[in-house]
Amino acid sequence: MEPRGFGETLRRDAWWVPNVFIVTILTSFLVYATWAAFQNAHYTHGPYLSPFYSPELWGDSPHAWFGPKPGWWPVWLPFSPALIILPIPALFRFTCYYYRGSYYKAFWADPPGCAVGEPRRSYLGERYFPLVLQNVHRYGLLLAFIFLIFLWHDAWKGFWFATPGGQTTFGIGVGSIVLVANVVLLTGYTIGCHSMRHVVGGMLNRISGSPVRKLAYDCSSVCNRSHMNWAWASLFSVALTDVYVRLCSMGVITDLRIL
Repeated sequence: MEPRGFGETLRRDAWWVPNVFIVTILTSFLVYATWAAFQNAHYTHGPYLSPFYSPELWGDSPHAWFGPKPGWWPVWLPFSPALIILPIPALFRFTCYYYRGSYYKAFWADPPGCAVGEPRRSYLGERYFPLVLQNVHRYGLLLAFIFLIFLWHDAWKGFWFATPGGQTTFGIGVGSIVLVANVVLLTGYTIGCHSMRHVVGGMLNRISGSPVRKLAYDCSSVCNRSHMNWAWASLFSVALTDVYVRLCSMGVITDLRIL
């Protein structure tokens, strides 16, 4: 079999279309998330906190756990609470097994598509730099799970609104539902992670002898079967939740109260 040059193929279908969509969507998300992280404004509205800034460890909003900007923050780096925490969920998402399959084709062209010539003469896989860094995904999962707990906490706080007397009262706003929908999608994405199945299965290669581990593995597998859908849905939900909170904070839209 003769090796093909980059992009050479006998395929007649539009194999490159999915790559264009993936590059467009992921690049747009990266640009927006970077802009939102550096802006350091309009990321809260009442009890709502943008997922890009959660948990807000240090910051100027009432959601900050430890007060304003810490003294050790580098003078040359613009401060934003999102810059402290965003690298961790980003580590989990961009080393995800599903996304690897997508951007290896769309960004890395290794290969650009099935039966399509690639720009390299040999396949080195994830044994060498930079792709070897993808193997930190299992550690990113554990950190992402901690973040998930904070996001559920934020969703619960989204149901408690301040009263004129300085107290809080239970209520439901459109933003409350937006926060819950976002964390549900992120939970489905995290639970269905390939590494999560390995963890809840007891980190064993053979689990048929352990019914409890087998049950946990099967439960995780339910979400894993649609891991691609969870991945894209949760990606959009994170961005749209930030947009919703931001527009409410800027006064562009009004958060309607259902209860």
